[in-house]
Amino acid sequence: MLQQNQNKAFILEYFNALATEGKSKNIIDKYMTDESLIAHIDFFEAAFPGYDIITNEMYAEDNHVIVIAHFKGMHKGELNGIVPTFKEVNIPFAIRYTIENNKIVSHWILADQMAMMQQLGVIPAAASH
Repeated sequence: MLQQNQNKAFILEYFNALATEGKSKNIIDKYMTDESLIAHIDFFEAAFPGYDIITNEMYAEDNHVIVIAHFKGMHKGELNGIVPTFKEVNIPFAIRYTIENNKIVSHWILADQMAMMQQLGVIPAAASH
């Protein structure tokens, strides 16, 4: 139980550092070794500079922390060929972090990409009945 609480505190510290100190190389190096997560952060920071992560729920088991959250940002940079729309997005997602030696070593993420495309105006929103 102690490890799980420490891991949850570590992820909250990581989120706070991203929000207050930015997504700099120093912050990334301090908290992770997961190269695919680093690439993911760089990709979204380029498309949604200064984005925020709002945590809704957090669970921990062994060396895993699962976060259910929202991604909020303004589309100010190119996103897979989509020119900036300057629209705000608020996208729900879930992510599982694996932590070893106070570093994020791997992750798995599931995000509502359809909602993001609808909020950007790239595809129409589903009709309500």
